[in-house]
Amino acid sequence: MKEKEMTLNEKLSIIQTEFKSKKSRFNSFGKYNFRSAEDILEATKPFLLELNVSVVMTEEIIDSAFLQFPMLKSTATISDNLSAIHATAIVGIDLDQKGMQMPQKFGSASSYGKKYALGNLFLIDDTQDPDHGTSNPKTKIKLDITDEAYLKAVDFINKGGSLDSISNKYELSKKASDGLSALVRTNTTTL
Repeated sequence: MKEKEMTLNEKLSIIQTEFKSKKSRFNSFGKYNFRSAEDILEATKPFLLELNVSVVMTEEIIDSAFLQFPMLKSTATISDNLSAIHATAIVGIDLDQKGMQMPQKFGSASSYGKKYALGNLFLIDDTQDPDHGTSNPKTKIKLDITDEAYLKAVDFINKGGSLDSISNKYELSKKASDGLSALVRTNTTTL
């Protein structure tokens, strides 16, 4: 009997739950360690051949008369032979930034955008990144139905992700747990 091939959602779920990337960079000004987009991409390499997926980054300048400065849209895409899943991040390019040449201003925004697009794709919780304050990495982030991350969790479940994956990353409030469990049951009965 032929083994059922995994969907892209299932492959992404594996990466999201097993992903590990050290914060190998040090910010001497803020005195903290952090991971870069390059660190995240390097950490995904073992999964690429194993799961037969690829990860690609694209960027687009959003320039509008309504904006005070240009914006950069970074998109991280994971794909296999059948489908693709995209995650984006939008960052501003501070053209008035002192001490940087123009290429550095765009490069800095590019690095930041890539890091957060990849973080969105692989569910790397930015509240544990030092540029948003430190937390104990062994402590799970609390998730309630009023949190923005709850909407991402709902979307993740709707795309075939597992409740276990979310529970491994977050400490679910009773309402969040009940809501996500009901969504799993609904999705299972409609298949």
